[in-house]
Amino acid sequence: MPYTLRWTLTVTEPVTSCGFALTARGDLNGTGRWTFEQDGPETVITYDWRVSAAKPLLRRLGWLLKPAFAANHRWAMARGEESLALELRRRRHAGDPEAVPLPPAPTFRRLARRPA
Repeated sequence: MPYTLRWTLTVTEPVTSCGFALTARGDLNGTGRWTFEQDGPETVITYDWRVSAAKPLLRRLGWLLKPAFAANHRWAMARGEESLALELRRRRHAGDPEAVPLPPAPTFRRLARRPA
């Protein structure tokens, strides 16, 4: 969906080997907690994100458009996962910048406002 959400994150509990906590303020307000757990040679990362909408579009039409917002969220998270996978591959191939393609550009770049 062609809308932009903006928020500021503030770390509220320091980053440690077990995780950290933060707050969100803006179009989304609430808290988040990252936890890191070692599982053999890998790390399991969990993000518990509890926010509520402050943006008028989301507050006023959320009840009606919930299925569309949910589908849009799944789509956006899948694009984020793809970009994160590319970034991790790029870091593994640091000696050859051409080995991994660049992540996709923002979908609605023309709608994004530049920070003031």
